[in-house]
Amino acid sequence: MYCHNPDTIATSGGTEYDIEALVKRAVNMKSYFGKFGGVTVSGGEPLLQAKALIPLFQRLKEEGIHTNIDTNGRLLNHFTTELLDDYSDLVMLDIKHMTEAGFEALTGAKNKETTFNFAKHREASGKPMWLRYVLLPGITNTPELLHQLGNYFKDYKTIEKIELQPYHKLGVHKWKALGWKYELDEVQENTPEEIEQAVTILKDYFKEVKVN
Repeated sequence: MYCHNPDTIATSGGTEYDIEALVKRAVNMKSYFGKFGGVTVSGGEPLLQAKALIPLFQRLKEEGIHTNIDTNGRLLNHFTTELLDDYSDLVMLDIKHMTEAGFEALTGAKNKETTFNFAKHREASGKPMWLRYVLLPGITNTPELLHQLGNYFKDYKTIEKIELQPYHKLGVHKWKALGWKYELDEVQENTPEEIEQAVTILKDYFKEVKVN
């Protein structure tokens, strides 16, 4: 409901890119991102193209470039596990909601456990993961849900940080341009106090809490 790039929701269309052309672009930018940067693939949902991403990430690794997947964790099959386990240095996992009812209301999809099973798989691999969480006032940003989030992940060893994204309305014009109804018009952006409260709660559970 809060997607600020609704134009990426459709799974058809878009532009095809040659893998070697993408690798060349990444190599040419190594002097810019240095040893602390790399290539992040996001979306939409990048794991819809997991099969195609395997050879891309293979080549990036050959060039010594750090690889990262920014995902909602809704896909876990042969191709995604190979991509994750063998070629993804980092995973940024977007947690939408901590309850099934809230997850379905927010995303229109069912079975939030798919994302949590994805997190379990990444934890079992022992490889780094960051969590991402949008602070949607009254919907995801309540003390009860934040404590639930922290308690669920507090024993994970692979989570290096959680990134909080305060709710914003920067993408509302895209919804209107597409002729779609934006369902969160009445929701206000976070106050500084709300953001501070969320950080305070989550600091008890995670190594690092960052506000984007």
